[in-house]
Amino acid sequence: MKVFLKTMQMAYWGQTNEGHVYLIPRILVKLLYVIPLLFLWKIVVAQGANIELTLPQLLSYTYLQTLLTDLLVVQTEASSWNYEGKLIGFFTRPFGVLRQLIAQTMGTWGPMLLFFSLPMFFLAPVFGISMISQSPWFWLSLLLCVSLGFAIDFIFVCVTIHLRGMAWLGYVIRLSVAALFSGSVIPFQVMPVFLIRFFQIQPFGSLAGAPLSLFVGQGDPMFILGLQIFWNLLLWPIAVIWFRRSQEKMVAYGG
Repeated sequence: MKVFLKTMQMAYWGQTNEGHVYLIPRILVKLLYVIPLLFLWKIVVAQGANIELTLPQLLSYTYLQTLLTDLLVVQTEASSWNYEGKLIGFFTRPFGVLRQLIAQTMGTWGPMLLFFSLPMFFLAPVFGISMISQSPWFWLSLLLCVSLGFAIDFIFVCVTIHLRGMAWLGYVIRLSVAALFSGSVIPFQVMPVFLIRFFQIQPFGSLAGAPLSLFVGQGDPMFILGLQIFWNLLLWPIAVIWFRRSQEKMVAYGG
């Protein structure tokens, strides 16, 4: 645990070694994303769109998604580092590679959580947005979401390893699929009715869309948590075993 926490601390410092003022561009990008989207939802509801979410629910969903973006759809730097050849350096350290990736990724979350998400959480009432969870199961769902996010990311790392010279393609596909199928950008309840169940049951549906739906009081908690547990139990062994079997090819590619 000491090594894990120290790795997180080093990753945090890596994000702020030029000063916290360099976080301002990232903060501005997030604000430029969330503010227009909040106004868009207001226009959509005002025009009488037939969707399952009320306006307060839509606003809370989008606002919280912006605050917890990194946790809701986990993205380690392993995929990009693999095709850049940097991932191999993790094997020179006396610490498990996957544990290093988890610790490093969690450490990089720190600056934005402290200097963007936390202040924006307390400013939510100013925008007329409720940050009170409508379900006590939200926190468990968020934990399962983060866990599953790492498993899915590691699986895509294996994909980039096997793509070798086209490893960048796996990285691009991973970003595109996660954005569309996780419910992080567009809530599932806004989609056509015949697509909602499909988006909910596929593995990406247990990422952002699961805890966010519970937060705004949508969906059956037992169904959502059951799916998240199922995908965690299924995908984690696949991620670990496939990564172990892919290491030799990754080293060969990097060498």
